[in-house]
Amino acid sequence: MTPDARTGWVDHLPPGFRPFLRLMRADRLIGVWLLFLPCVWGVLIGRPDATPAPDIYRLLGLFAVGAFVMRSAGCIYNDIVDRDIDAQVTRTADRPLAAGTVTLPQAWALLVVLCLVGLAVLVQLGPLAIMIGLGALGLVGAYPFMKRITWWPQAWLGLTFNWGVLVGAAAVSGSVTPAALVVYAAGVFWTLAYDTIYAHQDREDDAMVGVKSSARRLGDASGTAVGLFFGLTIVGMAVALMLEGVSFWLILLAPAAAHFVWQVAQLDIDDPDQCLALFKSNLWAGGLLALPLLAA
Repeated sequence: MTPDARTGWVDHLPPGFRPFLRLMRADRLIGVWLLFLPCVWGVLIGRPDATPAPDIYRLLGLFAVGAFVMRSAGCIYNDIVDRDIDAQVTRTADRPLAAGTVTLPQAWALLVVLCLVGLAVLVQLGPLAIMIGLGALGLVGAYPFMKRITWWPQAWLGLTFNWGVLVGAAAVSGSVTPAALVVYAAGVFWTLAYDTIYAHQDREDDAMVGVKSSARRLGDASGTAVGLFFGLTIVGMAVALMLEGVSFWLILLAPAAAHFVWQVAQLDIDDPDQCLALFKSNLWAGGLLALPLLAA
């Protein structure tokens, strides 16, 4: 299993910055994309026909900044809570808090700074979007503890990571339509699928330290379950398009559906490197899922 500490652009920076950037996962932007793309879906499904393009671009820019800082803040918070567990798992043992290259007070200080930046972004999105955005704090705060109490922390991550659908819809239109709620539900199943794949990297170590996951719960049935979760993602997106009265764009879900079929066909739960590669490929899947929303 490949440890989390790898060489990359962070290694070309002054040594004092490196552990903090690694703590933020600044060298691994896949998590930022997976947080940002649901925000894009929300903006697209919620936008009124009369919304000027510059307003859309401004919102997407704010969501891009927000996704980066809040994903970084989330990683730090998770590492603070999980630092003792991370030290016992091969893939995470080299994370800065687990390895001791960043102190706990330093981590908290960086977390506060990032949250303040995130708040500065949020207050520009409108009253309803602000209220919905603040509502995510409970999901974020509880997430690191889910692996201790349920076999389905990946489902909780889905509720958390796709909250941007609701914030995006509220920011662009001042309301959250039934179609936006259905897109949110579709995103939850998408995250449940890709994070189950991701969790298979740590299946054996998680069993040793007593951490629960959908990967452990599903075991050899993971391929079938992941296929079901991906299928429900496509169904959810299709229902949202029909609620918006644009059923003729359903054909544009075909590329995303094909990508999901490919992922399931390639999945080998006993190959951690392949699981990581498939997980990362969901950057493209998320973009493909945006196609019918963009056309509509």
